[in-house]
Amino acid sequence: MGVGAEQRTLIARRAAREIEPGMVVNLGIGIPTLVADYIPNGYGVMFHAENGILGTGPSPAAGKEDENLCNAGGFPITIVPGASYFDSTLAFGMIRRGFLDITILGALEVSEKGDLANWIVPGKRVPGMGGAIELAQKSKKVIVLMNHTSKAGEPKILQRCSLPLTAVGCVDLIITERAVMEVKQDGLHLLEVMHPYTVEQVLACTAGQLILEGDIPTIGGAS
Repeated sequence: MGVGAEQRTLIARRAAREIEPGMVVNLGIGIPTLVADYIPNGYGVMFHAENGILGTGPSPAAGKEDENLCNAGGFPITIVPGASYFDSTLAFGMIRRGFLDITILGALEVSEKGDLANWIVPGKRVPGMGGAIELAQKSKKVIVLMNHTSKAGEPKILQRCSLPLTAVGCVDLIITERAVMEVKQDGLHLLEVMHPYTVEQVLACTAGQLILEGDIPTIGGAS
């Protein structure tokens, strides 16, 4: 089953902690778009959109949308002071030259080695990979925000991806409604568990091998 609004917020807030002042960051559609809402004012972060914007801001309030401002997914956005506009050619040039500090995107599957599958949906017609392949290969850090399991309850974090890959060994960090995991040279490390789940529950719904070191903190829930 899918994650609710509270879990989506928890995932986005946790992802926002990875962003440092002055970074250039690309946000994918879905949960990643929420990350901009949790960046402090004046933080100096410039969000990048493939349709040709550098400097997107939080989602606009209801009724305050500008029909001329949207992200690459077609959803309304705001802009921050210093924002600039350009064509998609330049937007992709920025990606391919490695100017993005972080890419935050969704995934259908991720392997324990950081392989990413996020472009083909089984049984559905899709136009192609879009910008995901460039973003996954060229960004300095790739963070995946995703449901830990499919709607049928099957693991989405696997030993090996079963779907066609977007990029190999590109993922650095995975954040789900159940856990935070980091891909390192020796494998996939469990860093944190999301409230109200336990380490044992996370292990039970993860098909890839998780490495545990020391006490695993729990985040979210009552402070």
